[in-house]
Amino acid sequence: MFDQSFFFLLLLLTIGILAKNSSLLLAVAVLLVMKLAGLDEKIFDIIQSKGINWGVTIITIAVLAPIASGAIGFKDLLDAMKSPYAWIALIAGMLVALIAKGGITLLQDDPHITTALVLGTVIAVALFKGIAVGPLVGAGIAFMAMKIYEWISAI
Repeated sequence: MFDQSFFFLLLLLTIGILAKNSSLLLAVAVLLVMKLAGLDEKIFDIIQSKGINWGVTIITIAVLAPIASGAIGFKDLLDAMKSPYAWIALIAGMLVALIAKGGITLLQDDPHITTALVLGTVIAVALFKGIAVGPLVGAGIAFMAMKIYEWISAI
């Protein structure tokens, strides 16, 4: 129970406390409770294989909630499309979704990268007052950078 992974989670918990990162605190606390309850062998594999998809689904629900509640309707959409900023936002939304797609691939193929992404996020939040947007977009950016590095290295 008190193995290397337990102490690694405690380190991440400490970093989350110092950085005041509530998402990291909650995630580590849930994992520690599962580990202490002996559920880790049964649940961690499922979380690792399905968790990213669950998270994307929850984020999608949150993004669509204003439409479902009626706060955003077709009139708002049509009015927004008259603004050049709305078109910039539309293109930015498309780009970030495509970048995040590469992040899913990276996190599924190389889950150890998640540690570096979380650490980078925590450092940015703690030292530079950044906002933790989650490892998926970071993984997407890392995926793109790795592909560019591979392409340049092959030249």
